[in-house]
Amino acid sequence: MFKKTLTMLLLILFVSIFALTACGSDDETDATDDAQGTSDNDTEEVDDGTDEDGDDGDGVKEEVTIDFMHLWPAGISAGQNRIVNEIIDQFQDEYPHIKVEQEVLENEQYKTKLQVVSSSNQLPDVGMTWAAGFMEPYVQGNLFSPLDDILDDPFRSSFVSGTLEAYSVDGVNYAFPLELNIAPIYYNKGIFAEHGLDVPETYDEFLNVVETLADNGVAPIALGNRDRWTGSLWYMYLADRIGGESALNSAIDRSGSFENPALIQAAEETQKLVNMDAFNRGFNGLSNDEAKSEFLNETAAMYLMGSWELPNFTTNEDIPQEFRDNVGFFKFPTIEGGEGDLDSWVGGPGVGLFVAENSEVKEEAKLFVKYFVEKWGEQSVTGAGVIPGTAVDTSSIDLPQLYIDVLNELGNASNITLFADVQMSPGVAEVHLNMIQSLFGNDATPEDFAKTHEEALAEEE
Repeated sequence: MFKKTLTMLLLILFVSIFALTACGSDDETDATDDAQGTSDNDTEEVDDGTDEDGDDGDGVKEEVTIDFMHLWPAGISAGQNRIVNEIIDQFQDEYPHIKVEQEVLENEQYKTKLQVVSSSNQLPDVGMTWAAGFMEPYVQGNLFSPLDDILDDPFRSSFVSGTLEAYSVDGVNYAFPLELNIAPIYYNKGIFAEHGLDVPETYDEFLNVVETLADNGVAPIALGNRDRWTGSLWYMYLADRIGGESALNSAIDRSGSFENPALIQAAEETQKLVNMDAFNRGFNGLSNDEAKSEFLNETAAMYLMGSWELPNFTTNEDIPQEFRDNVGFFKFPTIEGGEGDLDSWVGGPGVGLFVAENSEVKEEAKLFVKYFVEKWGEQSVTGAGVIPGTAVDTSSIDLPQLYIDVLNELGNASNITLFADVQMSPGVAEVHLNMIQSLFGNDATPEDFAKTHEEALAEEE
């Protein structure tokens, strides 16, 4: 399993270049083709004047179609979706014998469909995966194709140090990262100002913010915990701030225990937030997208989420500029007596691209994946405000200030702890996510929460 805490020396090596130069996914979304590759897999000879590598030649190419499934719908991931379509247009212009058909689902439906199609070994030719424990069963089931054959230099050296390792098993790469994320608490500056609130630096100050907002009829925090991993972010930060960066990681990697008093206290603090009405009404039954709408509609004052949301707060023209200018962020506050560091973050590599082992167009799929990752690194920064998994020279790029500020925080990070459910095996991750929802619903005591985790983890030793 991928190392639980990302080695910050490697990340800082990237950010020291990246940030300093910058300063000088609930009804199922309809699958769409988005005007890309609508042809069937019928064999049709086309004289495109190019060889397999796109060089001029006199060969005749068979028309092929690549099925590409991803989780960036146009509505809720407008910037990412736009760039996906631009890259596909560029690819099809360069390789006219290859068509790319898209199936686009929101985050949770994507995960569900990936499980369903993998059970019958009918994965798309190209799709998205998460790192570490999430990916391992697909690799062990021989569902993902090794990609080392296209991982040559300078392509290999273009990745941020440490990110490729997240997508490797036994030293073999099975996916390529597209994102690098941390999770700030975004807040509405106008709501804070209206109620005379300052950005909290300590947890006691944060609780005062929550109490003040709740007393004045404002939902303090937007949370859609039907998706469960969203609530896990809150628990992870509390575990970090109380027990330090090693508390949760050691419980998962079995060098420690989930019945660590610090992890039980983190569960207690989670329920304390619930009981003081810190979250929007009905949060345990809402999706992340529904909760995000409450933040975007300014009915909730704060929103803890990954930096993949930066496009919605910087470059997404579908969201009013006035609102985007009104969004700030702060680090999860420190807790008095806790061992956590203010500069320790929850985050890590985001989604990556895989190629299905049984793809009938594997060669073309690998060509597309390499092309996509290279172009994504070039275009995602300015086009979507996304921090890519490849290093980018931003010296000549005009970036929004919020984006620069997050990059600077990434550069100053003392630690980045990989999302808990991604660290865990799928079976344990499901236990974790179910217990998160039970904890937030006051259906499990903090002690039972810890004990259930410990039993699930111990079973896999």
